[in-house]
Amino acid sequence: MDAARLRRLHPAALRGELALAGSLVGLAVLAWAISEGRMDGMDMGPGSDLGGFGFYLVTWVVMMAAMMFPSVLPMVSIYRRLVGDKEGHRGATSFLVAGYLAFWAAAGVVAYGLFELGKALASDALAWDNAGQPIAVGVLVVAGVYELTPLKSACLRRCRGPLSFFTESWRGGRGGAVVMGLEHGAWCVGCCWALMAALFALGVMSLTWMALVAALAAVEKLLPWRRLATGSVTVLLLALALGVAASPADVPGLTVPSGDMGGMDHDAMEMSR
Repeated sequence: MDAARLRRLHPAALRGELALAGSLVGLAVLAWAISEGRMDGMDMGPGSDLGGFGFYLVTWVVMMAAMMFPSVLPMVSIYRRLVGDKEGHRGATSFLVAGYLAFWAAAGVVAYGLFELGKALASDALAWDNAGQPIAVGVLVVAGVYELTPLKSACLRRCRGPLSFFTESWRGGRGGAVVMGLEHGAWCVGCCWALMAALFALGVMSLTWMALVAALAAVEKLLPWRRLATGSVTVLLLALALGVAASPADVPGLTVPSGDMGGMDHDAMEMSR
């Protein structure tokens, strides 16, 4: 690994950087379009049914590509500059991204298990008119407070400093790229798990809340002023918690569950199976 590569950006390398950026953004746009299609007909409110496991897992991975690819671009770009055309590293960038997505997929499986376990144990107690609303408020408060914790700061530091991450965790070859992708994915999950929990609280099948959470993650990772970014996200999450607690019907974009469709219409439920 040679950090001097980061200072040498010849025209051919610049074209490669632009192609890489275009590829990631293009994949993110495609993922957004696929997400919209897969979520069509599903309830977009808090506690919405996730569908069958296979349907959910594919949807989750596509969602993570849509939400995270733009903000992970600096990490992927620096890796590509570091490896260049070194022997054994050609095409390794895709392995890095695959490892990153794989860890997010694993996190999604855990989220699915917890969600389904909660439904099995609590049944109707989690309905919006019972404990659903207070739980949604509590999740948003926890997400807001987590922004201020040392663990959040430590994870975010790795996400915002990909060069330092590679310096500390470098492994060569395609296998090493997968391992580093997994490791960076772990730091990213540590940084953003509370934001994803907030997404579940607001409506995990809503493109509106997907876009908001993706924007918040990008602000935290890309905005030069880290404390301003995390402080702003904290304020927004706590404001949402207050709105959901006091007057959920007036929260823009929030679909308040009516309790008469079980989270998904019949046709969408059949498709998810």
